[in-house]
Amino acid sequence: MNSLLDYLPEFLVAATFGTGMLWAIDRWRWRPARRAAAAELEARTPAAERDSKAYLDARAALLREPAAMEWGGSFFPVLALVLVLRSFVAEPFVIPSGSMIPTLEVGDYILVNKYTYGLRLPVLGTKVVPVGEPARGDVMVFFPPHQPNYFIKRVVGIPGDRIEYRNKRLWINGDPVDVEIVEQSPPDRPGVVVVDERLGDRDHRIHIHPQMSMEVCDRRRPDGCSWIVGEGEYFMMGDNRDQSDDSRSWGMVPEENIVGRAVAIWAHKQPGLNWPTFSRNGSIR
Repeated sequence: MNSLLDYLPEFLVAATFGTGMLWAIDRWRWRPARRAAAAELEARTPAAERDSKAYLDARAALLREPAAMEWGGSFFPVLALVLVLRSFVAEPFVIPSGSMIPTLEVGDYILVNKYTYGLRLPVLGTKVVPVGEPARGDVMVFFPPHQPNYFIKRVVGIPGDRIEYRNKRLWINGDPVDVEIVEQSPPDRPGVVVVDERLGDRDHRIHIHPQMSMEVCDRRRPDGCSWIVGEGEYFMMGDNRDQSDDSRSWGMVPEENIVGRAVAIWAHKQPGLNWPTFSRNGSIR
């Protein structure tokens, strides 16, 4: 089920358009009419009476903005600024699941750079100004091909890559990805193997659950866990490898579904009635 936040872009565009229409009508029609009426009142009022309360009240009434403009059109500049910043510069998100543990925890508030991969039209997602392309190792926010909800995973495969996942080991274009075991079954994560993985020139930490099998992946694909990344597509995986719903299940992410690159954690809030903390603040690797 979609949350109200999933429809925020559509609501923001509609609100900006509606208030912008009110602002434009007031700017080019209502406001000139109000000023003309006030000028007419001034012209027919003797100079000696222009300081009277009756005249000043009448003039103020003629110049007063209509309620629609006061409660609607006046918000247009603020909404327009928010729309531009959110669509083309940066956008905040909150992490709802544990699929990116240990990089991102449930309750992390992150900042997503909307400019890194090019400027896109809000709602439509059409790229209008190319800037850059996702690289292996990037943590990216996107819409998966099977549902209209925000997902966040790590870019593992870029166009032209052959991705394999065998015995909980990632292979790219026939070569195993470099890994180093950091800790086995830490006290706060019993049954987990903590691993440093290197994609390209970037190191990041992942979690492996040895007791969990990859039968789902093997059963769904007669050729096992092997994929070819097509042009304009990306293969995404969660850092919590055995507890992530990702490209192993639903396939590639098309380029037009990209939202932006996750760059920083700026707050964290535990579920329930807890105050936000800033102990996890920092850049996202």
